[in-house]
Amino acid sequence: MIVESILIILKVVVIFAALMTGVAYSTYFERKVVAFIQHRIGPNMTGPFGLLQPIADAIKLLFKETFIPNMSDRFLFTIAPMISFVAACMTLAVIPVGDWLNIGGQRIQLIISDLNVGILYILAVTSLGIYGIILAGWSSNSKYSLLGGLRSSAQMISYEVSIGLGIVGVLMLSQTFSISEIVRQQSGSIFNWYFFKQPVAFFIYFISALAETNRNPFDLPEAESELVAGYHTEYAGMRFSIFFMGEYANMITVSAIASSLFFGGWNGPFLPPVIWFVIKVIMFMFIFIWIRGTLPRFRYDQLMRFGWLILFPLGILNILITALILVL
Repeated sequence: MIVESILIILKVVVIFAALMTGVAYSTYFERKVVAFIQHRIGPNMTGPFGLLQPIADAIKLLFKETFIPNMSDRFLFTIAPMISFVAACMTLAVIPVGDWLNIGGQRIQLIISDLNVGILYILAVTSLGIYGIILAGWSSNSKYSLLGGLRSSAQMISYEVSIGLGIVGVLMLSQTFSISEIVRQQSGSIFNWYFFKQPVAFFIYFISALAETNRNPFDLPEAESELVAGYHTEYAGMRFSIFFMGEYANMITVSAIASSLFFGGWNGPFLPPVIWFVIKVIMFMFIFIWIRGTLPRFRYDQLMRFGWLILFPLGILNILITALILVL
């Protein structure tokens, strides 16, 4: 029992450290890719090839002055970034980064907690992130922050419906809520990946994931040309950086979920399973950044219309067709 507890603690520490490293260098990766798209150089002065730029940014934000606006709710203003960040990190607890690892005769599963209701856990935890955003917008006592918070809550609630409908197609084929089992069912051949069996579900999931993470072309809650910075307009220093880390942690988690549900997770030839998992997550991160560098922002009415009049009916239709195929 003590050994199992120690192993769980070690897995939490290792995965959290990997997530924080990924969050830090996602900012570097994004700035370099967007710079390439825009024919610029990007970070290149701090350390070799600019690789120490995330550390320099962290030091700057750590020592930057923080303030709380007058007439704001001090308690909610302080805890709002933490709610969003913790919700983003908790999702990784049920996502397997590999199958099994043997160390000194001890068989270790490369997942913090292999819940048999992992999908339900993810849907529940990701729903909590919206509370941090709406509380930040309301507690700041700023009309820009409040409008950004309201936009974000409406957007995330709308697209959570679609993201759930996209996942249902995979659940119908796999007959399980365990993410580890879903990944194992995709082993053996690339054509076992649920991307080939549920392409419509993947399209719905990926578009909804862009909206859930407030990324282009769905970054209306942070629309700089309209709302300054949206729900985090009044934040600075470490409080702002926690919101920033939460956004990139969300990008990593939705990429990890997409890799596990549709692209075989850790499955792949020749390379170790963990390496395959990381490669697939990085590919999704690149697509996130590529879309940001190429597509313009939607109008808010277009965003809501697309979610309810296109993705929602498409998700229902995909479920009906999948059910018909399974019955026949």
